[in-house]
Amino acid sequence: MPIDHDIAEENWTRFQFCRDRGHLDFITKADRCEQFFAGQQWNLDDLAKLQDQKRPAMTINKIISTIGTILGEQIYNRTEVLFRPSNGSPAETADALTKVWMQISQSNQLPWVRSDVFCDGVVRGRGFYDMRMDFNESMQGVIKIALENSKNVVIDPDAEEYDPDSWADVTKTKWLTFQDIATLYNQDDADYLKDREGSAFPYGYDSIERVRDRFGTNMPLGGFYGTADPHGVRRNIRAIERQHRKLDSALHFVDIETGDMRLIPVDWDREKIGSVLQKAGGKLSTHKKLVKRIRWTVTADNVVLHDDWSPYRHFTIVPYFPYFRYGKTIGIVENLLGPQEILNKVSSQELHIVNTTANSGWILEGGSLINMSVDELENKGAQTGLVIEYAKGSQPPVKITPNQTPSGLDRISFKAEEHIKTISNINDSMQGNDREDVAAKAIAYKQQRGAVSMTKVLDNLERTDWILARNALDLIQDYYTEYRLLNITHEGPQDEQETIEINKYDSATGAILNDLTLGEYDITITSSPYRASIEDSQFEQARALKELGVHIPDDVLIENSRLQRRAEIIKRINAQAESPEAQAAKQLQIRGQTAEVAKTEAEVGKIQTQSQLDAARAQKEAQEAQGGQGGPSPEMLKLRQEHELAQQRIALERQNSDREYALKERQVQQELALKARAHDQDMQMRKDEMAQKMQQSRDDAVFKRAQQVRKDQESSSSTSEEQ
Repeated sequence: MPIDHDIAEENWTRFQFCRDRGHLDFITKADRCEQFFAGQQWNLDDLAKLQDQKRPAMTINKIISTIGTILGEQIYNRTEVLFRPSNGSPAETADALTKVWMQISQSNQLPWVRSDVFCDGVVRGRGFYDMRMDFNESMQGVIKIALENSKNVVIDPDAEEYDPDSWADVTKTKWLTFQDIATLYNQDDADYLKDREGSAFPYGYDSIERVRDRFGTNMPLGGFYGTADPHGVRRNIRAIERQHRKLDSALHFVDIETGDMRLIPVDWDREKIGSVLQKAGGKLSTHKKLVKRIRWTVTADNVVLHDDWSPYRHFTIVPYFPYFRYGKTIGIVENLLGPQEILNKVSSQELHIVNTTANSGWILEGGSLINMSVDELENKGAQTGLVIEYAKGSQPPVKITPNQTPSGLDRISFKAEEHIKTISNINDSMQGNDREDVAAKAIAYKQQRGAVSMTKVLDNLERTDWILARNALDLIQDYYTEYRLLNITHEGPQDEQETIEINKYDSATGAILNDLTLGEYDITITSSPYRASIEDSQFEQARALKELGVHIPDDVLIENSRLQRRAEIIKRINAQAESPEAQAAKQLQIRGQTAEVAKTEAEVGKIQTQSQLDAARAQKEAQEAQGGQGGPSPEMLKLRQEHELAQQRIALERQNSDREYALKERQVQQELALKARAHDQDMQMRKDEMAQKMQQSRDDAVFKRAQQVRKDQESSSSTSEEQ
């Protein structure tokens, strides 16, 4: 675009206004938090003074280990985005939307980007996504989600809500090469800005340039490196990308039945709008309405690179704030700076006292030394086995008593460490540093309570996930309007790649299958542990159940194990199970079990038949006896006795069978209890062994630290002697 001083000045003035009303303070805080996180925790002036005085300046970085635990908690607790139908939308389309989101997440490596955004929020207090359509690899366009440097995002200073939909504007400043300008915008503007080292506006290279994050160190303002300076790779052109809301009369889709309205993207032509109306089957109409739309303005110096209505319904910036209070963003590191400084200073003072104890100085009479000079005594006075010869009749040299370590100094360093734990809500149990005498249940409870204290930080991350999914839903419905074939790769070793078709025309019915352009959907965010931790837990539970006698298939154990090439192992096991030999053995086993069951049933049937025959015979003889004059015949009495004996025998066999079953059941329960007790003992032994290893590691670390301190003392003593 041509030079437009008015638009460029308006953009620059608004950028300055927002920058000077809070953003510079944020940059100062964020830069200091980054330095403490990286271990650069001493003020340069204080460090120079300590070096001049030959005093130690120790850095015991407790912040990085504390934040590492918080980052680990986030990594091991992932979230899953699900779309649910609303207002009569089809459930099949909601499932298709969920799978489309899975494909977008995989293509953008969203879990890693999410961890980086979370890290920015924890360390600096602000983290940002940038989500927009990308047409570099596909003419249809795909959703691109990237990490945005939080120092480069300038928020509306009057904003007071978490959701950017309530902000008046958001500005992103970035540094580009002239080749970037030519690729993103046009070649003429790139040629005009190619050799630009200054700015048409005051403070064109302000403090944001001096604290720019990169691999190199900070560059001086307007540095010149000769005619061979590689302008093609050096980013020296500041672009100000501002997205702001302005009133405009915009065209909307209107649902005739419900009255719901949806903004039509500015780049949709009449043909595309008509296609949507036709697919809606007369349920939609269009209506113009005065609304606040997003205006997108990009300037570099006094050149307007882009100025048009945004094609999106939302800002491309999606924020994450660990703690948010009416426009105030709070991270975790910023509250740990004070205790960390106390810990460094007290530890340095303790080391200084230890160093001065070895060579506290001497008091001697002038001219009393015989075998050395005063300078030699000063340099060698702390050596082991030192021999001092002094003149007869003079006062012997007296070693100055060193200052004692002030009582309570070590308690200050202990309190500083406890302050770090208390403020960050990261206790010893969450870091695996509990004592050996602490019960396992107590450790688990403390870990649980520590995780509860991080709930708000993770809850705000889920809130950001919801905003990201909401904006992605609008992008999908606005730009995923053509037929697409998407591939989804699942994480399971046995799960195959899934292919999904969206916006597919069915010639048989004349309908559009998985039509993502229509419908309203709700967003559900669910938390789930990281897959590695789920697999470990599932494997331990499956193994314990199998040891207790529950039939757990072998492929379930292998799938949830941490073995390499699990899918290949499962396939080999399945192939072996399907071999002719395995099938023949399986058939023999089934036939043997069937024969055993048939034999048992035949024996039971034989007993029941004999009993029925005996009963029928006894009944017949009883009837014949009743027809005669006399009493029962001897044969009749004998049959009755045999029948009664048969009934008693059947009852006895049934009692024996019940007794054997009860006995076997008790034996199985006892075996299960023994196996469970053995499993608990084995787990306890493993925990004890792990605790012993951890204690041994701590003892080794203490021993190594003591050796290092001893070496430092010897090195300090030798240095003093040399001096």
